[in-house]
Amino acid sequence: MPWSQQLTIQMGNSYAGQLKTTRFEEVLHNSIEASLRSNNLVPRPIFSQLYLEAEQQLSSLEGNRADNEEEEEEEEEEEGSESSSPPVSYQVKPPPEGCCTTDGFCQAGKDLRLVSISNEHIEVPSGFLLVGAKSPNLPDHLLVCAVDKRFLPDDNGRNALLGFSGNCVGCGKKGFCYFTEFSNHINLKLTTQPKKQKHLKYYLVRNAQGALTKGSVICWKGAEFRGRQSSTSTCSSTLFQLPESSGLSGSTSSEPLPPANPSAPAGTQQTAAAVDHIPSTAAFSSAVYNGKESPKQQLMKNNLSALTRPSVLGTLTNSGPPKKRHKGWSPESPSSTETWNLQLNPQASNRIKNDGGSLSSLPHSALVGPASSPMVGSGEPVSVPDNLLKICKAKPVIFKGHGNFPYLCGNINDVIVSPLLYTCYRNSQSLSRAYEQYGASTIQPISEEMQLLLTVYYLVQLAADQVPLIEDLEQIFMRSWRESHLSEIRQYQQAVPQAFPQLPSPITPVTSAQLPWLAGLAASSCNDSVHIIECSYSLAEGLSEMFKLLIEGKLIKTNYVVIICASRNRAIDSCIVITGKYQARVLSESMLSPSDYQKEVNYQLVTGKVETLGSFFSTLCPEGDIDLLLEKFYQENQGHISSSLSASVNKPTAVNGAGTAVCTSYEIERHQIRPFQLAVAQKLLSHICSIADSSTQNLDLGSFEKIDFLICVPPSEVTYQQTLFHLWHSGILLELGLEKEHLTKQRVEQYVMKLDAEAQIKFKIFLQNSMQNPHTLFVLIHDHAHWDLMSAMHSLYPQTELSSGLVDRLLNCREVKEAPNIVTLHVTSFPYALQTQHTHISPYNEIHWPSSYSNGVDLYHENKKYFGLSEFIESTLSGHSIPLLRYDSSFEAMVMALGKRFPRLHSAVIRTFVLIQHYSAAMMAVCGLSQMKNYTSVETLEITQNLINSSRQCPSGHGLMVVLRIPCIPLAAVAYERLYNVRERLALEDNFEIILGNPNSGITIGKHFVEQLKIWQKIEDVDWRPQTYLELEGLPCILIFSGMDPQGESLPRSLRYCDLRLINSSSLVRTSLEQELGLAAYFVSSELHTEKAVVNDVLESDPEKLSSTDNEDEEIVTEGSTSEKRSPMKRERSRSHDSASSSLSSKASTFCTESSPPQVLSNSTEETTNNYERQKQKVDKGAQTTVSKHLPPVTEQLDMKQNIKSTQVSITSSSSPPFSSSSSSSAPAHNSFILQTSQCSMTKASKQPPIVFLPKLVYDIITSTDSSGLPKSSSLLPYHSVMWASSFRPLMSKMMTCTEQSLYYRQWTVPKPIHMDYNNRSEGRMDTFHPRRLLLSGPPQVCKKNKIGKTGAYLQFLSILSRMLIRLTEVDVYDEEEININIKEEESDQYYHQPGDMWPDLESFKKMPFDYTIHDPKYEDASLICSKLQTTNSEDKSKSRRQEDMYTCRQTTRMRLSKYAAYNTYHHCEQCHQYMGFNPRYQIYESTLHAFAFSYSMLGEEIQLHFIIPKSKEHHFVFSQPGRQLESMRLPLVTDKSEDYIKSPTFTPTTGRHEHGLFNLYHAMDGASHLHVLVVKEYEMAIYKKYWPNHIMLVLPSIFNSAGVGAAHFLIKELSYHNLELERNRQEELGIKPQDIWPFIVISDDSCVMWNAVEVDCSGDRKSDYTWTERNVSLKQILQHIEATPNVTHYALIGMRKWSSKTNSAEIKEPFSCCHVHDFIMLNVDLTQNVQYNQNRFTCDDVDFNLRVHSAGLLICRFNHFNVMKKQIAVGGQRSFHIKSKVSDTPVSISPAQYICAPDSKHTFLAAPAQLLLEKYLQYHSHRFFPLSLKNYSHPVLSVDCYLNLGPQIAVCYVSSRPHSLNISSSGLTFSGLLLYLCDSFVVASFLKKFHFLKGATLCVICQDRNSLRQTVVRLELEDEWQFRLRDEFQTANAKEDRPLFFLTGRHI
Repeated sequence: MPWSQQLTIQMGNSYAGQLKTTRFEEVLHNSIEASLRSNNLVPRPIFSQLYLEAEQQLSSLEGNRADNEEEEEEEEEEEGSESSSPPVSYQVKPPPEGCCTTDGFCQAGKDLRLVSISNEHIEVPSGFLLVGAKSPNLPDHLLVCAVDKRFLPDDNGRNALLGFSGNCVGCGKKGFCYFTEFSNHINLKLTTQPKKQKHLKYYLVRNAQGALTKGSVICWKGAEFRGRQSSTSTCSSTLFQLPESSGLSGSTSSEPLPPANPSAPAGTQQTAAAVDHIPSTAAFSSAVYNGKESPKQQLMKNNLSALTRPSVLGTLTNSGPPKKRHKGWSPESPSSTETWNLQLNPQASNRIKNDGGSLSSLPHSALVGPASSPMVGSGEPVSVPDNLLKICKAKPVIFKGHGNFPYLCGNINDVIVSPLLYTCYRNSQSLSRAYEQYGASTIQPISEEMQLLLTVYYLVQLAADQVPLIEDLEQIFMRSWRESHLSEIRQYQQAVPQAFPQLPSPITPVTSAQLPWLAGLAASSCNDSVHIIECSYSLAEGLSEMFKLLIEGKLIKTNYVVIICASRNRAIDSCIVITGKYQARVLSESMLSPSDYQKEVNYQLVTGKVETLGSFFSTLCPEGDIDLLLEKFYQENQGHISSSLSASVNKPTAVNGAGTAVCTSYEIERHQIRPFQLAVAQKLLSHICSIADSSTQNLDLGSFEKIDFLICVPPSEVTYQQTLFHLWHSGILLELGLEKEHLTKQRVEQYVMKLDAEAQIKFKIFLQNSMQNPHTLFVLIHDHAHWDLMSAMHSLYPQTELSSGLVDRLLNCREVKEAPNIVTLHVTSFPYALQTQHTHISPYNEIHWPSSYSNGVDLYHENKKYFGLSEFIESTLSGHSIPLLRYDSSFEAMVMALGKRFPRLHSAVIRTFVLIQHYSAAMMAVCGLSQMKNYTSVETLEITQNLINSSRQCPSGHGLMVVLRIPCIPLAAVAYERLYNVRERLALEDNFEIILGNPNSGITIGKHFVEQLKIWQKIEDVDWRPQTYLELEGLPCILIFSGMDPQGESLPRSLRYCDLRLINSSSLVRTSLEQELGLAAYFVSSELHTEKAVVNDVLESDPEKLSSTDNEDEEIVTEGSTSEKRSPMKRERSRSHDSASSSLSSKASTFCTESSPPQVLSNSTEETTNNYERQKQKVDKGAQTTVSKHLPPVTEQLDMKQNIKSTQVSITSSSSPPFSSSSSSSAPAHNSFILQTSQCSMTKASKQPPIVFLPKLVYDIITSTDSSGLPKSSSLLPYHSVMWASSFRPLMSKMMTCTEQSLYYRQWTVPKPIHMDYNNRSEGRMDTFHPRRLLLSGPPQVCKKNKIGKTGAYLQFLSILSRMLIRLTEVDVYDEEEININIKEEESDQYYHQPGDMWPDLESFKKMPFDYTIHDPKYEDASLICSKLQTTNSEDKSKSRRQEDMYTCRQTTRMRLSKYAAYNTYHHCEQCHQYMGFNPRYQIYESTLHAFAFSYSMLGEEIQLHFIIPKSKEHHFVFSQPGRQLESMRLPLVTDKSEDYIKSPTFTPTTGRHEHGLFNLYHAMDGASHLHVLVVKEYEMAIYKKYWPNHIMLVLPSIFNSAGVGAAHFLIKELSYHNLELERNRQEELGIKPQDIWPFIVISDDSCVMWNAVEVDCSGDRKSDYTWTERNVSLKQILQHIEATPNVTHYALIGMRKWSSKTNSAEIKEPFSCCHVHDFIMLNVDLTQNVQYNQNRFTCDDVDFNLRVHSAGLLICRFNHFNVMKKQIAVGGQRSFHIKSKVSDTPVSISPAQYICAPDSKHTFLAAPAQLLLEKYLQYHSHRFFPLSLKNYSHPVLSVDCYLNLGPQIAVCYVSSRPHSLNISSSGLTFSGLLLYLCDSFVVASFLKKFHFLKGATLCVICQDRNSLRQTVVRLELEDEWQFRLRDEFQTANAKEDRPLFFLTGRHI
């Protein structure tokens, strides 16, 4: 073997397919282990392990894959040849002159391609077979050849004679003795030595239509195992069948089936292309089991010797692999030879071949109808007898079991062969694989003998009317294997195994010799239901014998024939033949796809095959044809009936006029949002926000201004109109601003798209709108999303419907996937098909309908109770007197009998015709033809009688709706026509309507009924017609509901009966079943338990229940879900579902009796007593205590029923005219009110769920449960176009939530090639989820006139999403008037500038006095600053607010963000992505940390700061060249002028606002270059860096972690001045003067959001006249304007106003003010070099600084024409400081009075800075220190060198002790107090003695420690004028280590 090939093997087997992590192995093992430990459910954490963590990447394939199947097989044959030498080049002999050399044609010019001659007659000599040859030049074609079968191999790949003998089927030339010669003749044009093994590939067979198609692969030597493989389609949830989901309808794919393995390594056999996604269910797949490495790979990886492992292959290992490298060979791979080829369209071959090889890949239409081709087999052929179907009355279905299967020939159209059972057998072999990862090679799979024996056991216990289910068999194998290996399993679960563990002795297996005997023994007890045939040589003899017995009629009682060929020397061969007529019919019909099912039915109707059925019905009626009876009845009763009808039905107004009550049950509910819907809408919004908040940047909600949407619905006209109706009445279009007031239907239609042929036009407009409006968020709502999930690729076949695949083409198109402004919302009640391994929807983006109750608590206070599938099933259990799910046994019996009589008719045809017959007979019986009651069933009679009588029971004529579900549209048309004619003949056309509900058309009803509906609904529109089923509420009608699947049509509340007896019961998938039952889903009023029904609805009960209690109806509705708790007895299935359980006499006499009233009293006393006892038991249990629920006394009950009976006599008796209106007169007077008030049938129907009739087969599946109590239907295959990933899967559990079910399906299902998600795969699993796609699933709520359902929920979602987007584009900004306006300076009337001046004049400005008064409204609670004796009385500010409350109490206004706004971290738009550093297209922004140190004498130490500088911002800084040390921050020149950048660096101190701070200044600066530095505390550095990676950070030293904003301002200013000095020195070397360096910085709050400019127009007549307007401008414009101010460097501080909507002209008449500036300032660090911020301050530090600057003689200028808007931010800032106890961590409210205490006291210390406690205490309790100052504004407190807020009731006067400082004139002022705060050496005794104080004035001295306190008192000679007491000393409530502040108080002497 060449080294390269050895290397290939090693890599292929040991490394290929390995997982990137072992996570999946671990979780899968845990899942398996838990499922084996558990008897009933999968432990919940399994799913979260797999899907709720990030480690969910599946492995991808390593190694090469063949491009197509042919290349694979060619390589196999090359590698399988005897020689390993390189191929010899081959010289092609030149063809004779003039001959044809075209590929696909022989040299005689005749076409040999299979697609061309498949329908031609080809003569094949005896002993020859037709085979398909492969030409390398025509990879997509087969060339037809006739070859002597002696030169072809047998089924084992042996016994082929050497040499060749063949004929050309084109020109007819015979006798080719050499394959070389033959290959030249058919123009193979080979470049290598021709070999028959290499080029003769397939047997060719005829299909049912006689067309020649590709059969199985020819098994040449070395391919033995291919002869024993079969389809890899996983076991579907079907009746031994793969309906449309697998396509095994006797037809086959055009290619052999590959091993379906999602991660097969290069070392496994790949026999078709594109198979890497099909999961392996084969028993011995050697590669990966469900994504996990195979045991072989595990062993090789662990360097364990393969020789130590006994083979798990058993008898299968005797034929070895090919001698060459193993690529393409695996002894454990499924075979491709058991698939057959039968196509309607030979041209489809090329298209189908890459579908993954599975039959499931075929489109529905590519599957053949009931006539099926047998599976190509091996050995001696078996002839199928002629007339088999005619004799047996059914087509036998042959399921291949184990081993080889013989050829079938002859009348092969009368049998159906399926490999499904064999696939199931192979799947069960994989059970032991889970434990082989431990080296546990001794755990053997279940043996073939045991499989077959268990199958026999299973078949034996099936009842005569049951059909085998493949799921049952899988679970039997699973349980058997678990039990037989329980000890081994436990051993491997409990301990880590050794390499060679000691194992117990294995259980004695069943041998092949024992098998036939044991099987026969098992079958001996079943009364010949299962027949065992043992054959000694091959299955052929057993099949021949079986056919013989069938022909002879000896298998009449036999439903299943098991044929076993067992031998000691080799493995067993087996097959199972379904011979039971019922079972064979169901199984064969189940193999039809839905489209083929419709075609077959249509064919039988068109060709007249059903006429025999009609003639048979006519023979049943003793009086002749029913039509003749009808005609006779019509002639006899025409006049009489019409008059009685007009009296009783057509004139409800007459009844009303008589004074009786009019029916008030017809209420038109207003559109209202239910609690459920609001909850769901909010959950949807929450998910949208989660997508937007994620770091993936997939949805930028901040960039959208409005919402638009498009709702996609299935192509049902009713659903379309229904959605339009909901949309119109919801008002959502007006609310979103999409439409104006006068809405037209044409405008509404723009927002709903029917998925039909015209959809693409509307969708194209939608896409164009989304591209043209990038700032609009488009929501694409896919309603009824489980409909049409076909792949667009597969919908291109000509046979498919036009609309199929449309969802994939539109919703999955590239434009939708890539559009950043389109969110797709899938809405469905059946989400299972969207929850596969390849789904587009992330599990985190699923929203499930909320549960109404949690631990018994009503979560949503909903007055409606949902009645769905589980509640319907609940009603069938004992304790419920009226089951809502029923089946009709007499109907089923008649169908079964007719099925045997008419074997060629499809059962849907038979069932439909029988049901039409029953309805016709029932109508005739109710109308008086009582003899017809024997030709209908009790159930149908009940429906019909209640329907016809319903309108009579209501004074307004309201009636019931009956839904008759007929999926097949042609059959529905037949039913409609027939029932319509019968109704006309019986003169019932005005009594009830018959409506044909075709999904492709609207609703058509008679004019009479339209008028009735208009009266009821108060509609005046003359042209009005009902367009939805909801609008038929109250109309008595039969709605024939057609279409293969419901498409979202809602039904009205008057629905009473849902007749589903005609649904396709053979195609059992969960979605289909639940969809059909969803038609009856209902919301009923949950208040019903408080009501008491007056009378029982006798007409609507089964015969058994006519004497039951009178509160049954409420019991069903309100107690269905709680009865299990109430019932003291073990609950069993009620028998009342079946008419067969009632006696024949009651059946015959209950309805429409001729001479006696209904037998309502039969056994009534006994039954009532029993019921009473049962109720008594319930009451005794304590669960039912309501008095109204108790039964009336028995005598009253009987009396009441007697009254009911008497009211009913004339209705049901034929002795009086039908529909006699006099019946009510026979009722006693005291009961007359009943008919007027409570007898309206629609009222009753709307308070009760409908009654549902099902086929028996479906009923059994729905009502049976598994071990966990879960309905069997839940464990069926979820959808047609998906399949199970493995048969080794845990059972679903009843306890699973919707989320867990979703995760279950995501783990255990994979889409088939026809599914639109099939190709959604990539190596990283997370990559396959579309980020903007959501799934909303909720229960089906079809009867939703009150719109409780999902439509209302998603419309509400659109509403709140729109409101949120508007809210995102708006902010709450502070909107407060300036305070203290009335306190004016004497010079305030003088104006120094004109209103229109752009800049201040320096000289004029110097003359302006400083306004000490604070006008900023945020300081409303601050102390007033007095500049002189107040000339006006200050307002009383006693109504102060707590500082903590100011943020919530301050007045705000909501403003729309402008394009110049500052943003927080939630804003992401294309323009500022690079600025923010988040755009994934750019490299992640790297930052470097730089230390920057400078000394500051006041602190007495060196200050070391750190800069975090992103790479993109390094150009703003200067670094030393060798070491890259930070030297300085670049500063521009005063003379620089540029429109492109801002000269002043901006510093923003911030804390606690990493998300909400407005640091994105890109738009505010209008894109201009600027330097922006965030000043953050050290402990917050990491979080700020995470959110703002592209921002420069200045990190404060750790000692400032608990400091306030004063520290940040102090360090910003000192750093900036130090940097100014550095820049002056640096640039001085470049020749620039120091004074030319720009000295300003900007200090901005982190809540400044927008800036405005006032434009003044002074063009009036007089100079003083002016007008002004305010507009939003960019910060760039404002800063550049201020920076351009003349002589700007002479100003120390420049600021602007705070915005207020109440600004008046007087405030801006003077364009500039000399006053306090706040929030957003430009600071001249050069002029203010000697003026410092107080680094200790937490509040009012800007006021304090302003006063210091002014007292230093510096200019403070406020531009009144500019203002800043400040956003209200509820987190961070000052609120980040919490004062709490240092002792206890429990949050206890601490009042400000506790912030100080006496020194050395035992007061509770607080964990807060001393300065903060001081400031807060003085703000709220300074009156304790300054009692004379309280509200004494004429005598303020003198504050030296500082401003502290003493609260709004105390005024202060600021003075500076610095020499040459500007202070107010204090002459004439007498102060009420003195505040000395940390006074320095400038404060001296002589300075203080210049001021005068009131007698009794108080002093407060504040120092750092007690020693300083005493020194200050002595130094300032305070004791001369002030009196001190020991008890007047205080400290802040800090521990000693926290350095408290101390203060001393005294009184003026």
